[in-house]
Amino acid sequence: MFIDFEGIDGSGKTTLSNLLAARLRRLGYKVAHAREGGELQAPTARRIRELTRDARLLEMCPRTEFFLNLARDAQQLEEVIAPALSRGELCISDRYLYSQLALSGGGRGLPMEELAPACAMASKGLWPDLVILVDVEPDLARLRKRLGKLKEGRSSDGDSRKGLVGAGLAVRVRESFLEMARKDPSRWLIIENNEQPLWVLEQRIVDAVVARLQGREPQVQRISPSNTVPMEPVTVDSVEERFFHALDSLEVREPSLAVWMLGGMPGLAAHQRRLAAVERFPGLAVRSLTGLEDEAAWALRELLAKVVPVDVVASLGTSLSPRAMALREQLYELAPGEVLAGLKRNDSPEAWALRERGMRDRKLAEVLLGLAGVDGEAAWSVRELGVQKKLYAEVARSLTGLSGERVDALREALLPHDRLSVLRSITGLDSPFANGLREQLEGKALKLVLRSLTGLTTDEAFALRERGAPLTKEAIDSLDGLDDPRAWQLREQYAERWPATVLSSLKGLPMTARAEALIVRILSAAPGRLPLLRNAYGVIAASHEAPAERTARPAASTESRVTV
Repeated sequence: MFIDFEGIDGSGKTTLSNLLAARLRRLGYKVAHAREGGELQAPTARRIRELTRDARLLEMCPRTEFFLNLARDAQQLEEVIAPALSRGELCISDRYLYSQLALSGGGRGLPMEELAPACAMASKGLWPDLVILVDVEPDLARLRKRLGKLKEGRSSDGDSRKGLVGAGLAVRVRESFLEMARKDPSRWLIIENNEQPLWVLEQRIVDAVVARLQGREPQVQRISPSNTVPMEPVTVDSVEERFFHALDSLEVREPSLAVWMLGGMPGLAAHQRRLAAVERFPGLAVRSLTGLEDEAAWALRELLAKVVPVDVVASLGTSLSPRAMALREQLYELAPGEVLAGLKRNDSPEAWALRERGMRDRKLAEVLLGLAGVDGEAAWSVRELGVQKKLYAEVARSLTGLSGERVDALREALLPHDRLSVLRSITGLDSPFANGLREQLEGKALKLVLRSLTGLTTDEAFALRERGAPLTKEAIDSLDGLDDPRAWQLREQYAERWPATVLSSLKGLPMTARAEALIVRILSAAPGRLPLLRNAYGVIAASHEAPAERTARPAASTESRVTV
């Protein structure tokens, strides 16, 4: 029997496929997993995957990507899947040719009728007996994926080639998977991974697979039914209670994700939950303080400073407050890289003392990352040294927030070395260089192009957002805090397509009747969706803060925000 797991990135298919393999082995079945432990078993397939994920290959077109992915799956079939089946083993794969149809057809927009024959040839007529689609809301999948990167110590600042397209790609891929499942119900089994504990999903999959192996069929195609309990009408006043009720339910199933979703949340209720999680998840609890500078937040940082120093420094974001600087000085020995990178926009003598210390400690790359928004000859001397050392990405990132002929001349020189880092450096800039680079890379790195529009209200910026909004949520991300008629029009137009992002874009705006109506409209359509409740509550809680407090607090870095 050949079983294939499909689903968008972050759906949990890799975890569940490996759990199924382990359970079936304990039941006495001989099982081969084509991606055991998350690693493709065919060496050639692994090499191809590295190529298709390389974000530097901006010119790779969708057709080339499709044929490379097809080659990867063909090699897995030739080297792993077909031999296992010929030995009479049960074979499990984590992605198969369906992924190429969903990505290239549904996601990239290539004609399905042209892709299908190529997939048929690659398959050699061998298709799974059972396809398990692990279905999840894309907003939730993104949060899980970011949390997973943090736990594994991977950078959340990079992008794969798929990531450069923007979050809308996952939405289209999911829709394509669901359409394939609808057309072939006898082969596909849909399991929802939104609100069920992992052990429940594992058992349901095992039951369904054993039923197939024993000649019995599962009763329904979708084996994790949606919650159909009626809910009271949504009001702005009810959002806080709804959010924390949903968060507490999540804490039972995925406790670390529940703590992660407290990121940037002010108020007593959020802080009580952080304190309750400190013993199990000290790092996540303190990271959730990013953007907060109340007394309770500082007390928790100081309590955990020596326990999870890297996380404490990360929670400071780019705060310029004296208290933040004192903590950085205290923790330099324990987390030097994080301290140095957190000095963005900071031209104070204390910041330069730390940078000089970092230079003596040979941490030039980290010093450069913390120079974003800092001008002056001392900063330029460091950048020149960075160019000499070929730290092109770090030098480019150090230019973020700066404009002028000298800056753009250096960006131009860095383009052949790292276009994406240069693109990240033009966020919020309206200049001939910035606009030309956006035009050049719009079709290659749409996500970063759209995010670079944050804060801009030019006609060119809104024209770009209008082109991008049907495709991906980052067009709405770039509206964060904008109280512009065109921004409101885009929010209202795409409230159903990108609801979580529309909500987060309201943060920092006054809670007007128009804002309240938009919040209620979005939540009424999906009153139980936790990512929506989270973003709505964040907007409402921020609006209740004293205006003086909001003005005094430095904005959180877009690199450290937990958004969906």
